[in-house]
This record gives sequence, C-alpha cells and structure tokens, in this order.
Amino acid sequence: MNDGGIYMYTATDRVVFERGEEEFNCEQIALEDIDAQVFSEIMRDVDLFVSVASVGNDPDWREYQERPDFYECPGFGELSEADSVRRDVLKAIIPKLKIARQLEVDGRFLIVQGKRTRYKIHLRSTNILMEPNNQYLCVVDGVKAKLPLLPFDDDRALALILSKALLLAADDKIKDQTILSQLPPLPEKK
Repeated sequence: MNDGGIYMYTATDRVVFERGEEEFNCEQIALEDIDAQVFSEIMRDVDLFVSVASVGNDPDWREYQERPDFYECPGFGELSEADSVRRDVLKAIIPKLKIARQLEVDGRFLIVQGKRTRYKIHLRSTNILMEPNNQYLCVVDGVKAKLPLLPFDDDRALALILSKALLLAADDKIKDQTILSQLPPLPEKK
C-alpha cells in the first residue's frame, strides 16, 4: 500500500462461476453447464485483464522482486494461442501497409527496420527491444484513436503493435524527447 492508502499490487486467483444474488449464498456452476460463447467471452476478458495488468509487463518490476527471469517470461516469452492468432492477423495486414518493406514477423516479434536501428515488438506484451543488444525501449501508450479496418477492433495489443510499428518505421521523424533520449543517433549521411 502506498502512503495514500492505495494498493500498489493485487493478486488474482482462480475464476469461479456462481449463480445467486448474495455474495455468500451462491451456488458454484460446473464449467460444462456454462454456455460456450459466454465462457469464451468471459475468459477473453480475464486474459486481457491478466496480461495487461501483469507486473510482467513492467521492466522496472525486476528491481522489486526476487526472480530476475519473471519479467522476461511474460514480457518477451512464448506466445499464447490468442497471441498466435494476432501474429496471423499481422501477417495478413502487413502487405497492405505502406511500411510493409520495413516489417517482418519473426516468431514472437514484429521486426521493424527504422533508420536508426531495428526494433522487435513482442506480440503479447507489445514491449520493444532495440538491436543489436536487445536494449529495452520505453514507449508510453499514447494511442487514443482507433486504427481503422482492424479485423479485431477490440484487440488493444494489435492496435498498439501497429501504432508502435508506424512510429518506429519513421524513427527519423520522432520529436518526443523521452523517446529520442533512448534511441541511437541517426547514421551519418555519406
């Protein structure tokens, strides 16, 4: 808890389906008795909450915990089934983009070739690494507008990946000093 009495971290537990109106007077429902579409939608929301809210998406978390590999697992680890679908959607979208020649899907990353360096955007966490030494690049989510014509308009990660790819493909035009301070200089013109 911080000085203002706000919890800094919360923990999640199992997801249980119950029927009833009172908190302590509910009947647990077996999974096979739940409508498949309802179950799917609820689990999608749970996945979104857990993946977005996880401390695993915070590179500063390693300062506060005992396992240094914890961040690498969710932040840059293997993809889930939902992430694999996102990868397939990206493969379909990329050829239609003006920056298609600068993009490549490679395993769990979208590779973006900028003027300054190559970037790797993780397809689950949307975290960015810069080559050649996999240095973390912090780009704060400033995307408020929806990108048009996305196959899944409620896939926030897909929108973030595409917006970050568009930004990094034109890294020579970035004006934000917070981002610029993390980037290598532009190569000198010959």
